[in-house]
Amino acid sequence: MGSLFRSEEMALCQLFLQSEAAYACVSELGELGLVQFRDLNPDVNAFQRKFVNEVRRCDEMERKLRYLEKEIKKDGIPMLDTGESPEAPQPREMIDLEATFEKLENELREVNQNAEALKRNFLELTELKHILRKTQVFFDEQEGGVNQTTESMTRALITDEARTAGASMGPVQLGYMEKSNEREDFMPCFVAGVILRERLPAFERMLWRACRGNVFLRQAMIETPLEDPTNGDQVHKSVFIIFFQGDQLKTRVKKICEGFRATLYPCPEAPADRREMAMGVMTRIEDLNTVLGQTQDHRHRVLVAAAKNLKNWFVKVRKIKAIYHTLNLFNLDVTQKCLIAECWVPLLDIETIQLALRRGTERSGSSVPPILNRMQTFENPPTYNRTNKFTKAFQALIDAYGVASYREMNPAPYTIITFPFLFAVMFGDLGHGAIMALFGLWMIRKEKGLAAQKTDNEIWNIFFGGRYIIFLMGVFSMYTGLIYNDIFSKSLNIFGSHWHMSYNKSTVMENKFLQLNPKGDYEGAPYPFGMDPIWQVANANKIIFHNAYKMKISIIFGVIHMIFGVIMSWHNHTYFRNRISMIYEFIPQLVFLLLLFFYMVLLMFIKWIKFAATNEKPYNEACAPSILITFIDMVLFNTPKPVPEKCEVYMFLGQHFIQVLFVLVAVGCIPVMLLAKPLLIMQARKQANEEVQPIAGATSDAETGGVSNGGSHGGGGGHEEEEELSEIFIHQSIHTIEYVLGSVSHTASYLRLWALSLAHAQLAEVLWTMVLSIGLKQEGWVGGVVLTCVFAFWAILTVGILVLMEGLSAFLHTLRLHWVEFQSKFYKGQGYAFQPFSFDAIIENGAAGTDAE
Repeated sequence: MGSLFRSEEMALCQLFLQSEAAYACVSELGELGLVQFRDLNPDVNAFQRKFVNEVRRCDEMERKLRYLEKEIKKDGIPMLDTGESPEAPQPREMIDLEATFEKLENELREVNQNAEALKRNFLELTELKHILRKTQVFFDEQEGGVNQTTESMTRALITDEARTAGASMGPVQLGYMEKSNEREDFMPCFVAGVILRERLPAFERMLWRACRGNVFLRQAMIETPLEDPTNGDQVHKSVFIIFFQGDQLKTRVKKICEGFRATLYPCPEAPADRREMAMGVMTRIEDLNTVLGQTQDHRHRVLVAAAKNLKNWFVKVRKIKAIYHTLNLFNLDVTQKCLIAECWVPLLDIETIQLALRRGTERSGSSVPPILNRMQTFENPPTYNRTNKFTKAFQALIDAYGVASYREMNPAPYTIITFPFLFAVMFGDLGHGAIMALFGLWMIRKEKGLAAQKTDNEIWNIFFGGRYIIFLMGVFSMYTGLIYNDIFSKSLNIFGSHWHMSYNKSTVMENKFLQLNPKGDYEGAPYPFGMDPIWQVANANKIIFHNAYKMKISIIFGVIHMIFGVIMSWHNHTYFRNRISMIYEFIPQLVFLLLLFFYMVLLMFIKWIKFAATNEKPYNEACAPSILITFIDMVLFNTPKPVPEKCEVYMFLGQHFIQVLFVLVAVGCIPVMLLAKPLLIMQARKQANEEVQPIAGATSDAETGGVSNGGSHGGGGGHEEEEELSEIFIHQSIHTIEYVLGSVSHTASYLRLWALSLAHAQLAEVLWTMVLSIGLKQEGWVGGVVLTCVFAFWAILTVGILVLMEGLSAFLHTLRLHWVEFQSKFYKGQGYAFQPFSFDAIIENGAAGTDAE
């Protein structure tokens, strides 16, 4: 078998690199992406390794680049992404990169600090401008006289708290009012400022309580929102002015303002001073606007220049960091001039890897060539399955169950056909399949542009990653839809029905449940392809016919699928030279499955071929036996029930003898599967102890599968410590019971193909009957409007329910049939994935992490 059907053969190699050439050689291997390095310093702390300082410098550069990226995204500046991957810089270039990033960060931080200071100054001037405008209104009210002011103060001091408490308050007067009624004596102290609008009610209540009502508060909203210089958010504020008398109240008021984070500003008492201050504020605001605009322009220029190179900088820094992180896995020899590494490499790519090492040596200018030696080991190698953009998604489905053991049969190539086909059996509809296929085809045609649009939308990434699966599922569903002759719950009359009516038209139209006689009303050869469209209008027995047909093909496909899985185990046993498992596991399993369940499948074909409605007894429909009852009688050794006159009990000569023989042989396979392998292992160990000869290798081959064709690597861990006999018996018992009972339950499990196909067809018919047909019955221009609305509603339900939800359901059921019913026959999935040192994978993962942040 080639690498398509099994994982690649792997070799454990030892690599010797001169210290000066190590960086360039590892860089070339990272570009190649075919080497998985092992950590030779597992007990050394990450902070005590040789190149930890270089890794820290890379972390610092990444931090600066992330800061630049955040500022660029904040301004909405597009970052140039050519899609090219620059080579890893030389170590001496790190200093230049660090200096560039340091300069950009410092310049940007300085610009941001200046801009923030200018914005804070601008905010203060804007707030002062609003205070001067709003307080002018308050002071104008004061010009109306003492009585009017006192009345306004009285109204203002009755707060929400007093109203809630139901307090009865008389006219409220400030203490200094009792001393004099002269206008010149009525000049209280005041403070003015701004406060967040949502804090104003609590601010008022606190003033009332703390000052015992001896303050006069006026407030007015600032209509336009103001920008917070710290975070750039828009905030709503209000202007307030508080009148009071006395230093004690002044101290108390300022403490309360400080507690509520209100900003106080100086406000002159004289109108001329206020006007003069307002003019000065407006002049300063205009100057600040000019300076702010210039600052923002400079900041924008800095960010635009950085955005052109940011992607390439990220790639370079991540490559440098990955190289030094990999070098930390190496060992230093005693001379401190040579780095030693151990790595797993695909056997077929050793020459390619050696060429990459030579290129790295030439780039570094070293005269000492690297040395790559293959090592002998009994450790299980990692599993490496080569994939492309088409097979990658199917391989991901298999790996989600478990990574294949080393050199185990890979189900992915077969899944490319079986997965969309079993899905289509459940989802068969020409219209729904066309929608799915077109969606998958659109993603395939636009895959370059869509792949370039990096997104952290997990649902979209799943759809796009499985675009080839979606396309194939849609195409196969179109095929099964043609077989079922089903398109949006209707049929296509391509070849014309092969039925004719022996009744007149009125009789057929008036008798809704009239059944056509297949013997007298069917003419000519069978329908050329798929279902006869006449079944679409057969209200009486349409479901009965479809149920019988789909139920049988579900069992047929299921048994063939399971037999194929058992045959796959034969390839594993032959490859690993496991003779005991071949004779005492594979053969009994295959015989058990063939003699019981494949025999049942043969009975279905015999019934279809031998019995027909047009035949005379004993081979017409009245004499056709039930396959299910026949199979139950076979297993229980029951005598068949009496049959109608002129009908035969059995379908063929010698059926009873063959069925008894098949059941006895199938039952006899169970103790062979249960006991043969453990007893032979026990006998082999006993002989080894008696002869006192080192045959542990042969015994372990009998137990675990022996040595692979690769030579040095055990396919099933042949050189590991021997397993206890009691554990072998228990393991074999569980395996046998699981297979015997699983053969029955797995066969029944394939009936989900019939159940979901029936449910899908019925849901499509319900949507057509109860939604779209309502619009089709309307006439005139009103009918056109109604049909448009109804069709839109029907289309939404069709895509949302029948394509998406039903498609997801069928997908999950198909996945279960492959993971449990098919792969359990041969697939162990106990390996670990090959994770090579690859710049492409590192950069892709790094970009995904950056997008998520």
